[in-house]
Amino acid sequence: MVGVIRGTGACLPETIVDNEDLAGIMDTSDEWIRERTGIARRRLIREETTVSMAVRAAERALEDAGVGAEEIDLILVSTVSSNTVLPSTACAVQEQIGADSAVCFDLNAACTGFLFGLSTAQTYIYAGAAKHVLVIGAESLSGLVNWEDRSTAILFGDGAGAVVLCAREGDFPPLVMHSDGGRGRVLTCGSPFEGAGGYPAQSPGSSAAKDREGARAPFIRMDGQEIFRFAVRQVPGCIEELLEKCGRSLEEIDLFLLHQANARIVEGIARRLRADPAKFPMNLAEYGNTSSASIPILLDELNRGGRLREGMRLVLAGFGAGLSWGAAYLEWQKERS
Repeated sequence: MVGVIRGTGACLPETIVDNEDLAGIMDTSDEWIRERTGIARRRLIREETTVSMAVRAAERALEDAGVGAEEIDLILVSTVSSNTVLPSTACAVQEQIGADSAVCFDLNAACTGFLFGLSTAQTYIYAGAAKHVLVIGAESLSGLVNWEDRSTAILFGDGAGAVVLCAREGDFPPLVMHSDGGRGRVLTCGSPFEGAGGYPAQSPGSSAAKDREGARAPFIRMDGQEIFRFAVRQVPGCIEELLEKCGRSLEEIDLFLLHQANARIVEGIARRLRADPAKFPMNLAEYGNTSSASIPILLDELNRGGRLREGMRLVLAGFGAGLSWGAAYLEWQKERS
């Protein structure tokens, strides 16, 4: 059995923050940001949360798929920025959409998370453990950004995207996944609990406990140049590995849906592959880098915009913290038989 995408959905916060807005609070400009990243604006949460965006994206994906929440067997949410530690975001989604029969858990693989979630869903389906799966990428990265650090603050946005996978007869789909924890230091975000644990330091009323109560999550820290070099070197190799695995050539691929990190990275990957840049759609000018939400948001835009046709050959590729990277091949078969 193989999972086929039957529906897509997305949810973006209402608040739009453009580059001029950022120029009012830090030493930057619209020209400086656009030239280095391709980003013009991003959406940031106000009333929304990671959970509420995940729920809305899931509802839209279910509606698009024509699948009832009660039919869902598994809910996977990729996030590094949930507004709850417990319960998981996936369990919160289950409750709010009424998917009472679903098994639920979260994944943490940062910007590669949606791809890893997709591969996990395919494994469940192939093993016969699930027939209908919701895979969601949802992030509220604005809460992890140091708004005095222009090297990171200009990059990130908030949002959620989701797909519904439905089982049908077929072979396990071509997937490629890699991680290199030895290079994880180039993109990090510490825990708000770091250094605050241990008995008896947590005893009620202790100074450590009081410090912990007022703790704020540490910020995202990134070596941008190293991330750029990593992405433009590893992602093309990963895509070539995938294409060899599925017996396809670059020319046979209709669209490459890459993690929307930075326009220069996406363009650099296209050049390294010697592929037509028109096959690499981008929406990061409007939303910035939404980490694990970026690929499903882009997929939903293409779906609802009528740019995906039956039988189109797609390559999805993610890359980011871990370091982790991966790619998946699929043929667009959204129409229900």
